[in-house]
Amino acid sequence: MELGWLLWGAAVLLLLPVLMELSPAVNFALRIGFYYLLFFVCSALTAPVCLLVNGGRTVKNMRIIKTVVKTFKYFFGLRFEVKGLENFEVEGPAIIVSNHQSILDMMGLMEVLPDNCVQVGKKELMYAGTVGLIIYLGGVIFINRKSTSSAKMVMAEVAKTMATDNVKVWVYPEGTRNCTGDLLPFKKGAFHVAVQAQVPVIPVVYSSFTTFYNPKKNLFTSGKIKVEVLPPIETKGLTSDDVSELTDRCYRTMRATLFRLSGRPGE
Repeated sequence: MELGWLLWGAAVLLLLPVLMELSPAVNFALRIGFYYLLFFVCSALTAPVCLLVNGGRTVKNMRIIKTVVKTFKYFFGLRFEVKGLENFEVEGPAIIVSNHQSILDMMGLMEVLPDNCVQVGKKELMYAGTVGLIIYLGGVIFINRKSTSSAKMVMAEVAKTMATDNVKVWVYPEGTRNCTGDLLPFKKGAFHVAVQAQVPVIPVVYSSFTTFYNPKKNLFTSGKIKVEVLPPIETKGLTSDDVSELTDRCYRTMRATLFRLSGRPGE
């Protein structure tokens, strides 16, 4: 009986590479499944390390998490080409904004994440098992996207956290994943916070994933991701009346950069 199971197992292992080559759907499902498994297993192993080293929930844990997640790219054949990291070197707090494309963004985030930087993430992530635990330990600020009043309260908490803990805050102003190769309109919450706190906005742009990752087409292959950290946009002297213009300016700059990095003609 045991021999039979071993033979079946060996047959499956031998057939998997063939099925992955013949069926894009099988290839996509297996790679995504392995991606999730990798995150859950590594989160379970990393959480005790964070607790032992730093004692609980703190942005310092992001150094440990970053070290682990930066190895994931090798499993999927992803390469990062990064420019402009020196633009993170501003004194004091800042708001960092970037485009948000897919579940692969976590790898891109950890590739360039500066020290003393917390992220704003959707509240649902708290309940994602060991992944929810590890991002909680990393100091992620959770926001309820379905409640406008709750979102405003969280953004007020973000401003308070920046001032109290002297940290940078990473926000996805599109508000949701967008794997179209373009940008969705930006929500203004992060820019309100930047103006209220009089801290700079640092845009970060990732090239489009569409050439190697597209769930609608069951596409998930190896590929190169270009990342560019743009110069900080100062907000000193700006008021709430300037938030719309600041948002539009950042959107236009990031969209033009996205098209350039992705080899797409500007519009």
